Amino acid sequence: MATTPDPPVTLRRSPGAVRRWARLCVVVAVLTASFGVALSAGVGGPAVAKAISNFGLLAAAFCAAVTCLIRAATLRGRMRGAWGLVGLGVLSWAVGQGCAVRLDLLTGTVPLPSVADVGYLGMLVFATAGLFVFPVAAQTIANRARNVLDGLMVAVSLMLIAWIFLIHPILQAGGDSPLGLAISLAYPLGDVVVITVVIYLLALRRRTGHTLAELVLVGAGIVAFAVSDIEYAYQNLIGAYDPGDATDIGWFAGFALILLAAARPATRGRRVAEEQASTGQPLGVLLPYVAVVAALLTSVVWFAQTGQNGSYVVYSRSALIVLMIARQALTLLENRGLTRNLEARVAARTAELYNREQHFHALVQHSSDVVTVIRADTEVMYQSESVQRIFGIPAEWFIGQRLGTILEPEAAESLQAAIREVEGKPYAITVVEMGLRHRDQRLRQAEVTITNMLADPSVAGLVLNTRDISERRALQAQLVHEAYHDSLTQLANRALFRERVAEALQQRPAGGDVSVLFLDLDGFKEVNDSLGHLAGDRLLVQVADRLRDQVREGDVVARFGGDEFAVLICSPVGSGDAERVAQRIVDGLHEPVRVDERELHVRGSVGLSAYSALGIAGQDAAEQLMRNADLAMYRAKHNGGSGFAAYDPAMLAGLVERLELETDLRLALSRDELVVHYQPTIDMADSHVAGFEALVRWQHPVRGMISPMDFIPLAETTGLIVPLGRWVLTQACQQAMDWSRQTGHPPVMMAVNVSVRQFDHSDLSAMVREVLTETGMPADRLCLEMTESVLMTDTEENLAQLVRLKALGVTLAIDDFGTGYSSLAYLRRFPVDTLKIDRSFVERLGEQTDDAALAETIVQLGQSLGMSTVAEGIEEYGQLAALRAMGCTFAQGFYFSRPVPAAEAGRLLTEGAGATAS
Repeated sequence: MATTPDPPVTLRRSPGAVRRWARLCVVVAVLTASFGVALSAGVGGPAVAKAISNFGLLAAAFCAAVTCLIRAATLRGRMRGAWGLVGLGVLSWAVGQGCAVRLDLLTGTVPLPSVADVGYLGMLVFATAGLFVFPVAAQTIANRARNVLDGLMVAVSLMLIAWIFLIHPILQAGGDSPLGLAISLAYPLGDVVVITVVIYLLALRRRTGHTLAELVLVGAGIVAFAVSDIEYAYQNLIGAYDPGDATDIGWFAGFALILLAAARPATRGRRVAEEQASTGQPLGVLLPYVAVVAALLTSVVWFAQTGQNGSYVVYSRSALIVLMIARQALTLLENRGLTRNLEARVAARTAELYNREQHFHALVQHSSDVVTVIRADTEVMYQSESVQRIFGIPAEWFIGQRLGTILEPEAAESLQAAIREVEGKPYAITVVEMGLRHRDQRLRQAEVTITNMLADPSVAGLVLNTRDISERRALQAQLVHEAYHDSLTQLANRALFRERVAEALQQRPAGGDVSVLFLDLDGFKEVNDSLGHLAGDRLLVQVADRLRDQVREGDVVARFGGDEFAVLICSPVGSGDAERVAQRIVDGLHEPVRVDERELHVRGSVGLSAYSALGIAGQDAAEQLMRNADLAMYRAKHNGGSGFAAYDPAMLAGLVERLELETDLRLALSRDELVVHYQPTIDMADSHVAGFEALVRWQHPVRGMISPMDFIPLAETTGLIVPLGRWVLTQACQQAMDWSRQTGHPPVMMAVNVSVRQFDHSDLSAMVREVLTETGMPADRLCLEMTESVLMTDTEENLAQLVRLKALGVTLAIDDFGTGYSSLAYLRRFPVDTLKIDRSFVERLGEQTDDAALAETIVQLGQSLGMSTVAEGIEEYGQLAALRAMGCTFAQGFYFSRPVPAAEAGRLLTEGAGATAS
């Protein structure tokens, strides 16, 4: 039996082809009915009926044969062979019929046997072979054996029935000759074989869930054909057959069905898996037993009617019993094999599930999260063992307890609120932060993610994923503190002070006043220059302590940088509290300050600005109040220092000087008054000069060298920073290319500061590209430095600017990192390459302060994000050694070199870092 699977396809036929086939079915049905009526009624007499039968059968057989052969030509593989053999069988019968018609016309009779019988019997041979070639699904050896046994049971059963009803009567009837008798028996025996094959194939197709309508039509045609064959053989032996009687109708109907099967439109569509169609139809399994039961019942009835029980019947019954026993034994063996296979699959699946469970268990237990499953009333159903590693409490202690009763009241309230938020929402998720108590009674900050899985029958609870975020919160709090406090004195810085002034103005009650004091130390520069920055820092710390002692409780003291301090005072209007505090501050500084066994005498100039005396308003009121206090401080200093002065509108005259400075700055570029100095950047690994930072200087024709601290803020405010920034960038790139041509080496890395005001112009990246093109500077040798304010203002627009700059290939650095407040999320989001540690963290390295830890944290942060780090303001070897031990990448500071003109910077580049450091 063929084992090649018939490629299954989805049932999809052309609507036009289906309609044509339907019309063909109608025509064939009409012709068949007409043929049957004509023969049954004997239209025109025996001679006419005989002619209709002879020529009608010849035409029907020929048409069916041609249709089968045409169908075979359109197919491939086993289907082509199957239809081809069926077509040859029908054609063989047509040839036999033609011979019979010729004999009848010539002699008036068709003897048995005759040459026509060769064509008739040829159909049985070719049709049987074609049916065997029809493809069926691939089978295992056991299935093949079972199918063979099923086929034998069907065949023996049909042979037994044929013996009783056909063969035995034919043998008893006898015949003209042994050859005639043999041919008469060949017809029913061949028909039994063909019917057996048809029934077996149909059952096999249904067993695999794959029934072909074509095979059904072919099988029905062959069955109809076989019925007429058997009737013809019997009547021919007894001499009762007369051409043109009703016996011929079965042949015509058989050919009609075969023609329709061959003409049926072929299905088209994508292949589908055999398993998808497998439905385990019961007919295919029961068919052999149905045939056996039918044969046994037939033999019993025959014995009851005739009293005969021949040897063939006995042997056939015995064969059926043996085949049934073999079939059952094979079924038993198959069931045992299936049982073993099922047990093995169950065992494998169980092992797989166990491995997955162990894998999940290991992940949960060693996770950085604590997993807890609770009921809606917070009773703990499951607790992962990681709770002992993170919070020091055994997991068993939680089981059966209610979290609402064992947590701190505030944490329990937060938990209940979060549960109410997800309650009634299957698989809803919420996140809440709360304080959880460690076993050692320390309060740890935790982030709890709650997932509502009450509707999941495998969980039936609320899943809590708890993560200890204490270290993250501590680092964030430290960064926030550093962002809003002076690292040296721990006083508020300018940013925090301005926020406090704005809050005080917003919350000012009726009849209340807000005053700002600005303090600048007189003589502090001389202390710094003579005793060094360390002595100056210690002096500032003691001054800060004295300020705290002199102000009232609730007053805010801040340090803006250098020797500038500020105090915020809230008091009733006209109370004079601000003036008294200012006088106490001035008087407190009269006492000498002891630093390193030295007594230092410093004085202070204080400027005072009161909100009520000025009547200022609007969003800039805080900034104006601070600015006026600054102007008043300069008036106090101008008056000789060591005193305080209140703001007077006449002080605005000082702004005239600022306007003059602005005008001079606008002309400075055209007058070539600006120059660029260069400070080297040293590679920590081998102490060579890795690059330079370009710093602008203003050589005023009247005022002399003006500090960048004086004119850069002015340029920021007026917008002159944009053309000034382009000029500095051009000069720096051109200088790097000049050094490259002089030394024959690639250009040195050149760092240029970029102002936040320059980011307000969308063409910043275009300007940088133009400068690089003009100077020939490679983009990867240019580093643009910006402060953290760039990351915090106009975030989306600045991000787009940075992305465009990064696309050019330049390096991006954050200057003075740690003095502002930029979250770690911004660092990950922005394409930054370098972090420059602010000099305020470097100054106090070597002392027992938090600055060393924070500097090391910044270095580690840069390493974790793949960024290099540059330490600014190195003035001592101890600072250099500490930073090198931390893993800092690059260094800058007076320890190596001050910012120097281009010629001297070129010498430093040539001589190297060794000479610079010495």
